[in-house]
Amino acid sequence: MKQAELPADLADTDIDRIIEMAWEDRTPFDAIESQFGLSEQAVIELMRRELKPASWRRWRARVQGRSTKHAALSAVDDARFKSNQQRTVTLNKIAKR
Repeated sequence: MKQAELPADLADTDIDRIIEMAWEDRTPFDAIESQFGLSEQAVIELMRRELKPASWRRWRARVQGRSTKHAALSAVDDARFKSNQQRTVTLNKIAKR
């Protein structure tokens, strides 16, 4: 299997957000790709690198074949799960408080 390129310029906060999005059931890999530029394979490799082995195996078993993680398999409209306030956190910019 071909290894995906992981960007070297990912900040710790970006890595944390990617992991959080990857664990969420309703966040498809396409959303991670559009926000951070990481393909599904790159997300898998990032998760393997950052998680403990048992956590990675648990995540991988959970995600594999899950229709909500793959937009092409999902019958759910993406707009249905968006919050009205989501625009303020687009592109993972932390809002000043």
